[in-house]
Amino acid sequence: MINYAIEKHIKLIKIKFIINLYKDTFLHSRKKCNFEIYFRSTKKTLMKYLVFLFSILLFSCTSSEKKLTAQQIIDKTIVASGTDKIKNSKITFKFRDLNYTAIRENGKFELSREIDTVKDVLTNDGFKRFVKGNETELDEEMNGKITNSINSVHYFSVLPFGLNDKAVRKKLLPSTKIKDKEYYKIEVSFVENGGGEDFEDVFIYWIGKQDFLIDYLAYSYHTNGGGKRFRVLKEQCNRNGIRFVDYHNYKPLTKEIKLINLDDAFENNQLKKVSEIVLEDIKVEILD
Repeated sequence: MINYAIEKHIKLIKIKFIINLYKDTFLHSRKKCNFEIYFRSTKKTLMKYLVFLFSILLFSCTSSEKKLTAQQIIDKTIVASGTDKIKNSKITFKFRDLNYTAIRENGKFELSREIDTVKDVLTNDGFKRFVKGNETELDEEMNGKITNSINSVHYFSVLPFGLNDKAVRKKLLPSTKIKDKEYYKIEVSFVENGGGEDFEDVFIYWIGKQDFLIDYLAYSYHTNGGGKRFRVLKEQCNRNGIRFVDYHNYKPLTKEIKLINLDDAFENNQLKKVSEIVLEDIKVEILD
């Protein structure tokens, strides 16, 4: 939106540009750049000055906007999705016939899943299985598989929560478009120390430039022979101010398709749908 006023006193012309720039934020906050330019001119050259100066001023105003870093984008995404509330919360949901509960409070966590008389619990202190309320010992291999499974489900259920953990490394990739919507593209990897058993996994998130919400994500994994997945927003809901998302889950038709190019592969129909990720009966309690 551009307004300009011209006040002429003899040969002195004052031109005032008021340029309203709309920044890409979740709240669509508005920022103004004001310019006042004085110059001497005749009516004949006035329009020439107007066109020239407007081009220069618009460029200088927009270029002065600070380019967002990967960290700043993730920070905005966490706030936009409401997942900043998760650090002190109790969340329950059902996924593929299993009941999941996550309790997080002041840095401590208890992540569990339960079916019939079996309850698996993962805490800061490690993993335990209970059968009919009694702790049961498991061999190391089974222990590791269940731990990874519980951690994975809970991790994906509350994204982008967790993307500011100390072990996370963020890299801003070139922006892109999917279905005519503009996205920031951020690669996330993990350092070995604190990154868990799957620290070699790599994720890519497509974050809307206007709403700062994740509509697509991709990841590579190394367990069970390894592979790549690309998830597409199916449905979303809001529970107590927190956004939860269901996804269509795809894999590439060939192993040659690189992780970073899965968005292009999706648009070119080079992916195959393998499942849906749907959370049911979601309940959220914010802990004081």
